[in-house]
Amino acid sequence: MNTLDPDRAWDETSYLALGRTPDRTELVDGCLRISPAPSKRHRQLSFLLMSALYPAARSAGLNAYEAINVRLRTDRIVIPDLVVADTDNEGSVTDAAEVVLICEITSPSNAATDRLLKMQLYAAARFSWYLLVEHELPNPSAVTLRLFRLDNEHYVEHVTAAKGYVLTTDQPFWFTLDTAALLDE
Repeated sequence: MNTLDPDRAWDETSYLALGRTPDRTELVDGCLRISPAPSKRHRQLSFLLMSALYPAARSAGLNAYEAINVRLRTDRIVIPDLVVADTDNEGSVTDAAEVVLICEITSPSNAATDRLLKMQLYAAARFSWYLLVEHELPNPSAVTLRLFRLDNEHYVEHVTAAKGYVLTTDQPFWFTLDTAALLDE
């Protein structure tokens, strides 16, 4: 395994040569963005979201994945929490053009990244649909689901479901997410 030199300029070839890393390591414009593995609550929520989205994605002829490499453009590879894509299961990187829905789950340590930086990166990559799953404060076990659609160069809120409500949409494919079922209480 390569040593992660913070002063090194990274490109896609050197990034992919890292192979599997114990942390979530992303490549953004020559720099590595390293974050620790998600919390147990985050991983559980990701699993429950995947369990709810997977059948709907498959019914629409799509594939759903947790934490995969997505190439936004050359030398810009991120690892979203969930991805629904029109792609096969081969390879280690999914290209932006294949992504139908991208999803991030906020955590106290990354909420600003998901609400601002990643949202801007995803809009620049022209992802039509972005699902943001936010923990409600002061009750981090409650969630709000916000489905955004790309409108020109920015996202606009398409539909929202807070704790106790169900998000139902037919775009980008038909699916329903019950916030109560995502809490696993």
